[in-house]
Amino acid sequence: MGILWFILIFVSLTSHGDAHGPDSCNREGGLCRVGNCISGEYLARYCFEPIILCCKSLSTATAK
Repeated sequence: MGILWFILIFVSLTSHGDAHGPDSCNREGGLCRVGNCISGEYLARYCFEPIILCCKSLSTATAK
């Protein structure tokens, strides 16, 4: 029964809203983090909405 809950949660997270996944985040220079971005980073998007964030460095944002 536990494995069914895990599969349900995984499917829910991967198919939810604006989730782009870790590959998209990494290609654009970000890192997926659980909870909050660390100091010096900003929320660019979600890897798996709303729990896993795609965080990018503030230094790359100001360089553009």
